[in-house]
Amino acid sequence: MTLYAVAMGFLESSVVIYLRELIYPHGFSFPLVPLHRELAAVELWREAGTIIMLIAVGILAGRNRSEKFAWFLYSFAVWDIFYYVFLYVFLAWPQSLFTWDILFLIPVPWVGPVIAPCIVAATMILFALTTVYRSARGRAAGLKRAERLALLAGALVCIGAFIEDYVVQNKSVLYNKLNHGGAFLSEMAHYVPQHFDWITFSIGEALLLLAYGLYTRRLMPQCDRM
Repeated sequence: MTLYAVAMGFLESSVVIYLRELIYPHGFSFPLVPLHRELAAVELWREAGTIIMLIAVGILAGRNRSEKFAWFLYSFAVWDIFYYVFLYVFLAWPQSLFTWDILFLIPVPWVGPVIAPCIVAATMILFALTTVYRSARGRAAGLKRAERLALLAGALVCIGAFIEDYVVQNKSVLYNKLNHGGAFLSEMAHYVPQHFDWITFSIGEALLLLAYGLYTRRLMPQCDRM
């Protein structure tokens, strides 16, 4: 799974290297260069395809629902981290962990400093390895309701932090497009990130760690008896 995720990280970075050579020959920066409608559609579907591949390999690797979800989290996190590793090796980018990057385009662009998705990825790896470790030893590894709610809330709050700056700057444009069926992403040609909401992100990360803390605390008595 690690080799697969690292290889996917290289594949993703190689695509980005080609795109930057073609579209940003003088180096990547905001605002983004507008893509032709067909290329924008391909890019959106490429992102969707990447997520499907990560979900599929998690399903194939796991023996139960907990393991399947854990392997998805693990492969996603390793893929994300090594994507940046390979970009740095080949392009010397990002210049620092606080360099802004565009993370996803679905359903609206996610943006933030590189360190932010890496923090989330590290948390995902922690969660995944704990789950797989327990499951491999025949112990119950599923999440309880409170743990699932904390995990979901943390994920949603972190996503909110990633899309907040873009939505705030483009809320009137997005509103008009929703009401008139217009195409998204054209406004990216004018978007320059201004502010990352570290407070909101920290709350989301705290909720993720709370979910992990509740999960491991519940399992500790079982571990002691073993």
